[in-house]
Amino acid sequence: MPAASTATAAEALDPMLCFAVYSVERQFGQIYRELLAPWKLSYTQYLALIALSNDDELTVGRLGELLGLDSGTLSPLLKRLESRGLVARARAARDERVVEITLTDAGRELYGELADIPRCFGDRTGLSHHEYVQLISLAKALSARMTTGQKTTGQKTTDKEKEQ
Repeated sequence: MPAASTATAAEALDPMLCFAVYSVERQFGQIYRELLAPWKLSYTQYLALIALSNDDELTVGRLGELLGLDSGTLSPLLKRLESRGLVARARAARDERVVEITLTDAGRELYGELADIPRCFGDRTGLSHHEYVQLISLAKALSARMTTGQKTTGQKTTDKEKEQ
């Protein structure tokens, strides 16, 4: 293929927000794989440990809500953490249908070992603290707008919407 088609493809992808987010997500994943490799943890397992370390006990349902995961994804993840002795799962006494998850002592110890991961990740991004905080704020705002379907003032409206 001629070089011109490569430039055209790059020009087509460059202004797309979805492609920029996709590229950053892939880079985030690579950095976290490298940072978490010594502990043989996936990024999602790491997030589960963070959530559990900040709540004495969470239900599987609530953890799924926090992480944006369905039970089909979350259950195997929790089984792996449980087989390593990092979490304990138990049926709730008040409702046998509800499964509660807690960190074990080994899980708390591991969480302590992971305390430097956020700083290491931050260093790898090259962002200043201000940029880091700003980017988190923008990402949360975008997620909230996309979840609720909220329009921004700069968004084009259809003729049908103008009539209403």
